[in-house]
Amino acid sequence: MADAFTTRVLDIRTGTTETVYDLTADIDAFLREAAPGRDGLLNVFTPHATAGLAVIETGAGSDEDLLAALRDLLPADDRWRHRHGSAGHGRDHVLPAFVPPHATLPVLGGSLELGTWQSVVLVDTNRDNPNRQVRLSFLG
Repeated sequence: MADAFTTRVLDIRTGTTETVYDLTADIDAFLREAAPGRDGLLNVFTPHATAGLAVIETGAGSDEDLLAALRDLLPADDRWRHRHGSAGHGRDHVLPAFVPPHATLPVLGGSLELGTWQSVVLVDTNRDNPNRQVRLSFLG
Protein backbone atom coordinates (compact mmCIF):
# COMPACT_ATOMS: atom_id res chain seq x y z
CA MET A 1 0.00 0.00 0.00
CA ALA A 2 1.24 3.52 -0.79
CA ASP A 3 2.19 5.92 1.96
CA ALA A 4 -0.60 8.13 3.33
CA PHE A 5 1.55 11.14 2.44
CA THR A 6 3.67 11.43 -0.69
CA THR A 7 5.54 14.45 -2.02
CA ARG A 8 7.60 15.47 -5.05
CA VAL A 9 9.36 18.69 -6.06
CA LEU A 10 9.12 19.82 -9.67
CA ASP A 11 11.89 21.98 -11.12
CA ILE A 12 10.31 24.41 -13.57
CA ARG A 13 12.11 26.77 -15.94
CA THR A 14 9.86 29.78 -16.52
CA GLY A 15 12.41 31.87 -18.42
CA THR A 16 12.91 35.63 -18.40
CA THR A 17 9.42 36.76 -19.43
CA GLU A 18 6.17 36.83 -17.49
CA THR A 19 4.51 33.46 -17.78
CA VAL A 20 1.60 31.26 -16.87
CA TYR A 21 3.02 27.72 -16.81
CA ASP A 22 0.52 24.85 -16.93
CA LEU A 23 1.32 22.23 -14.25
CA THR A 24 -1.68 19.98 -14.89
CA ALA A 25 0.14 17.26 -16.87
CA ASP A 26 2.93 17.13 -14.25
CA ILE A 27 0.31 16.84 -11.50
CA ASP A 28 -1.54 14.06 -13.35
CA ALA A 29 1.74 12.13 -13.74
CA PHE A 30 2.51 12.55 -10.03
CA LEU A 31 -0.96 11.34 -9.00
CA ARG A 32 -0.79 8.26 -11.28
CA GLU A 33 2.29 7.20 -9.31
CA ALA A 34 1.48 8.52 -5.83
CA ALA A 35 -2.27 7.95 -5.58
CA PRO A 36 -3.52 5.29 -8.01
CA GLY A 37 -7.26 4.89 -7.40
CA ARG A 38 -7.13 6.82 -4.13
CA ASP A 39 -9.11 9.74 -2.74
CA GLY A 40 -7.48 12.59 -0.86
CA LEU A 41 -6.10 16.07 -1.15
CA LEU A 42 -3.32 17.48 -3.26
CA ASN A 43 -1.44 20.47 -1.92
CA VAL A 44 0.54 22.45 -4.48
CA PHE A 45 3.08 24.95 -3.10
CA THR A 46 5.76 27.15 -4.62
CA PRO A 47 8.41 28.37 -2.13
CA HIS A 48 9.04 31.69 -3.83
CA ALA A 49 8.22 35.24 -2.70
CA THR A 50 7.50 36.29 -6.29
CA ALA A 51 5.31 33.54 -7.79
CA GLY A 52 1.85 32.10 -7.24
CA LEU A 53 -0.53 29.33 -8.23
CA ALA A 54 -3.94 29.57 -9.82
CA VAL A 55 -6.69 27.36 -11.18
CA ILE A 56 -7.80 28.84 -14.50
CA GLU A 57 -8.64 27.97 -18.08
CA THR A 58 -5.60 27.95 -20.35
CA GLY A 59 -5.11 27.94 -24.09
CA ALA A 60 -8.12 30.10 -24.92
CA GLY A 61 -6.60 33.45 -23.96
CA SER A 62 -7.32 33.41 -20.22
CA ASP A 63 -3.65 32.91 -19.36
CA GLU A 64 -2.70 36.06 -21.34
CA ASP A 65 -5.71 37.87 -19.85
CA LEU A 66 -4.45 37.01 -16.37
CA LEU A 67 -1.00 38.44 -17.14
CA ALA A 68 -2.59 41.57 -18.65
CA ALA A 69 -4.78 42.05 -15.56
CA LEU A 70 -1.73 41.67 -13.31
CA ARG A 71 0.15 44.26 -15.39
CA ASP A 72 -2.78 46.66 -14.92
CA LEU A 73 -3.09 45.93 -11.20
CA LEU A 74 0.67 45.71 -10.48
CA PRO A 75 2.53 47.87 -13.02
CA ALA A 76 6.26 47.26 -13.48
CA ASP A 77 7.34 50.83 -12.74
CA ASP A 78 9.21 52.74 -10.04
CA ARG A 79 6.31 53.15 -7.56
CA TRP A 80 7.43 50.19 -5.43
CA ARG A 81 9.50 50.59 -2.26
CA HIS A 82 11.08 47.18 -2.81
CA ARG A 83 13.66 48.24 -5.43
CA HIS A 84 16.29 45.59 -6.08
CA GLY A 85 16.33 43.68 -9.37
CA SER A 86 14.90 44.76 -12.69
CA ALA A 87 12.69 47.84 -13.03
CA GLY A 88 9.37 47.33 -11.26
CA HIS A 89 10.50 44.13 -9.52
CA GLY A 90 8.82 45.30 -6.32
CA ARG A 91 5.46 44.39 -7.84
CA ASP A 92 6.61 40.76 -8.10
CA HIS A 93 6.84 40.67 -4.30
CA VAL A 94 3.22 41.84 -4.03
CA LEU A 95 1.95 39.20 -6.51
CA PRO A 96 1.51 36.39 -3.92
CA ALA A 97 -1.05 38.52 -2.05
CA PHE A 98 -3.24 38.30 -5.18
CA VAL A 99 -2.13 34.94 -6.62
CA PRO A 100 -1.25 32.82 -3.56
CA PRO A 101 1.74 30.45 -3.53
CA HIS A 102 -0.45 27.47 -2.60
CA ALA A 103 -3.57 25.54 -3.58
CA THR A 104 -5.29 22.52 -2.06
CA LEU A 105 -7.32 20.46 -4.51
CA PRO A 106 -9.49 17.33 -4.28
CA VAL A 107 -8.31 14.01 -5.70
CA LEU A 108 -10.96 11.36 -6.44
CA GLY A 109 -10.06 7.89 -7.63
CA GLY A 110 -6.47 8.99 -8.19
CA SER A 111 -7.40 11.90 -10.47
CA LEU A 112 -7.37 15.62 -9.86
CA GLU A 113 -10.99 16.76 -9.59
CA LEU A 114 -11.00 19.83 -11.86
CA GLY A 115 -13.78 21.40 -13.88
CA THR A 116 -13.91 20.82 -17.64
CA TRP A 117 -11.75 23.81 -18.60
CA GLN A 118 -9.67 24.18 -15.44
CA SER A 119 -5.89 23.80 -15.23
CA VAL A 120 -3.43 24.32 -12.38
CA VAL A 121 -0.83 26.94 -13.29
CA LEU A 122 2.28 28.57 -11.90
CA VAL A 123 2.09 32.36 -12.33
CA ASP A 124 5.51 33.98 -12.55
CA THR A 125 5.95 37.68 -13.31
CA ASN A 126 9.53 37.81 -12.02
CA ARG A 127 11.88 38.16 -15.00
CA ASP A 128 14.94 37.96 -12.70
CA ASN A 129 14.46 34.33 -11.56
CA PRO A 130 13.97 31.84 -14.42
CA ASN A 131 14.10 28.72 -12.21
CA ARG A 132 11.22 27.75 -9.94
CA GLN A 133 10.20 24.85 -7.77
CA VAL A 134 6.73 23.53 -7.10
CA ARG A 135 6.08 20.97 -4.35
CA LEU A 136 3.26 18.49 -4.89
CA SER A 137 2.04 16.73 -1.72
CA PHE A 138 -0.71 14.10 -1.73
CA LEU A 139 -2.53 13.25 1.48
CA GLY A 140 -4.73 10.18 1.15
